[in-house]
Parts: sequence; structure tokens; C-alpha cells
Amino acid sequence: MRLALGALLWICLNVAAADTPVRYVMADSWAMPLVQLEHGRPTQGILYDVMLSLSTQVGAPAEFHVVPRARVQSVMEHGEVDVRCYAAQSWQPNQSGDYIWSIPLFVQRDLLISRQGPPIAVVPANLQKQSVGTVLGYIYPTLQPLFDSGQLQREDARSQEQVLEKLLAGRYRYAVSNQWTLDWFNQRLLPERQLQAVALLQEQNVGCYVRNDPKVPVQRILRTLLRMKMSGEIDAIIGLYIGAEPRQP
Repeated sequence: MRLALGALLWICLNVAAADTPVRYVMADSWAMPLVQLEHGRPTQGILYDVMLSLSTQVGAPAEFHVVPRARVQSVMEHGEVDVRCYAAQSWQPNQSGDYIWSIPLFVQRDLLISRQGPPIAVVPANLQKQSVGTVLGYIYPTLQPLFDSGQLQREDARSQEQVLEKLLAGRYRYAVSNQWTLDWFNQRLLPERQLQAVALLQEQNVGCYVRNDPKVPVQRILRTLLRMKMSGEIDAIIGLYIGAEPRQP
């Protein structure tokens, strides 16, 4: 009888654990092909597909929390979410809390872009004093000395897509974008209107990190991400949205 009760308790505990969601944080500044947000909820995109597949393989429902960029780290530190993806340790040098990082999963390529005719290579340090389109809360290490000196001024928008829309409308001459979003944005434009990369600002490996909490299946999440990367699944998901590898500027 005691053995039967023990077995029943084990089954109940495992069912409860299986129903406990993995909570992912997403910044509301993200744009396609990273993620499509509709009414504050993700519906498609590279990271959305990766997170859904990850949760399926881990055996736990996916729960998405979309928050302003400035609150992303805060919700991690307060235990409101479990996993953050598309991040680099250098982006949060003063990170507090106990986290475990995955292997690198993606490559973030930040570009200086322009709408001025054919692409002409630009050296940011040689630019005259002017505003540059940026995303609120994003850090741009290559341009920061120029922002600090006043040679360039940030003109922040809430999302990467808004930055590109403003550039297209002529609000400023240059803006910063990641390669994936630029390529996705250009798909809807005629060739003569497409925005052009004029300088590579930074190329960095990014991955995911998980809150090191006994309630979170940390090692199962990390092993699954490793398997997804090594098997080519993550690269296949990227390919569904952007096709071939990103073009060189």
C-alpha cells in the first residue's frame, strides 16, 4: 500500500512538473525576422520558433513575457521569467543573479546603414555632427565614444523596425540595424529604395541564459539548445526566414 501511494505521488509530481511552463522574456523592441509581435504577443519569427521547439523537446509549455527593453534584465533578476535568448554577456557587464549561459547560437551583426544610393563605405569616426537612428535602450560600443563626444547624437525609436521606417522617410541620413532585420525590411522595397549597409560596426556571438533555480530544468534546457545547434535545427529555422547566410556589407 505504501509502495502504491509512493508511486502515485511520483506520477502526480511528474505531471505537475510537466505542466510547469518555461517562461521566456522578449523585448518589445524586437522586429522580424527575430519575432513578430501582434497585440503584445509573439506569433512567428526565428526566436519564437526556436523557443517553441525548445519547450516541446524539454517537455514543458512555453510562456512568453513581452516587456520593454529596459526591463528585460530586471524581470530575470526578480524571477519573473526563466530564459532570455539572443543576448551576450558583454551586454550586461554588471549582471546580478545566478545564471548559466548556453553555447553561442546566433551571430549578431550591427551595421551602419543609409538610404543614399549605391553603398559607399563609411568610417563612422569621419562623419560630421549629426543624428543617427538607434533603438531605445540598445548599446552600440563602436559608436559610444562618438555619442559621448557629441560628434553623433542618438535619435531613439522604440523598435528596430521604427528606426528603419524613419531612415526610409528621411528623418536622418544614417541608422544602426542588425543584418537580419535590414534584409527582412528590404524584401518589401523596390531595389532602388532598399536601404544599404555602409559599415560593419560589430559582429558578436549571442546565445541564451537560464536562471539557475531548482524549479527550472536548467540542464535539460541547455542540453536541448546544444543538441538543436549541433544538429543544424537552429540554422534551419534561421534559413526559413532569411534564406542564405547574411550578405557582407
